[in-house]
Amino acid sequence: MREYEQTGVLSEDILDLPSEKQLRKGVAIVECVQEIPCNPCVDACPVDAITMEDINAPPSVDYEACIGCGQCVAVCPGLACFLVKLENDHALVTLPYEMLPLPEEGDTVIALNRHGEHVGEATVRRVKQGDTPVITIQVAPEHAMQVRAIEVEP
Repeated sequence: MREYEQTGVLSEDILDLPSEKQLRKGVAIVECVQEIPCNPCVDACPVDAITMEDINAPPSVDYEACIGCGQCVAVCPGLACFLVKLENDHALVTLPYEMLPLPEEGDTVIALNRHGEHVGEATVRRVKQGDTPVITIQVAPEHAMQVRAIEVEP
């Protein structure tokens, strides 16, 4: 049995991750390992950067082709798509957020890792409402590949 099947948490070492150069342009990261018939991320990608071997295969991202548009983040029913962009002194992480209250631009939130543990504070840079709200937060660059959720304090 694979570790994530026991813990429910993916580790970075089993994921196909982009290079630092690719992260600097901003790319989608799909953390989906489910072998189920699901392909909204593939259908949503305007440049065909997300593909699947077949309908039951986990999706794969061509980081060179990805334009970091975020369409996949909003449509993934498993909340497994994220955008990460490294900038000079910070990183932007875009993630789905289906909780209330919905944060507002400029709010300070708690950044959480895949285990739900506090990583540090983050600043909300963008809130895009839709069926699944999509939040972009600013974090320290060393946390870009760790942060996958937020906690909004009431």
